Amino acid sequence: MTLPEDGALLRIFIGEADRYRGRPLYEAIVLEARQRGLAGATVLRGMMGFGAHSRLHTAKVLRLSEDLPIVVEIVDVEEKLLALLPWLDKVVDEGLVTLEKARVVRYRSGRPQ
Repeated sequence: MTLPEDGALLRIFIGEADRYRGRPLYEAIVLEARQRGLAGATVLRGMMGFGAHSRLHTAKVLRLSEDLPIVVEIVDVEEKLLALLPWLDKVVDEGLVTLEKARVVRYRSGRPQ
């Protein structure tokens, strides 16, 4: 698979405790992106953050949170990411979704094609 230089980056900000059909929401999002043939997805676990409710979520020992911030990043062409948005609208009850332009410099599998 190749990606044009003019790509896009979709970011989904959710909580670690968010679920979809019994599994972590971040896992469901990555599996859906893979099923749709998107170029790639990464899940990042935050050390600290807050969202719309201004509730602080932190990994500090004295305030151990079981709902740390999660960011799912997906890169592909804008059209394919836009096609994912209606599904995300159904499964993300609380969170933030952003879409921005991304310049794809290199996308390699490491294996000869």
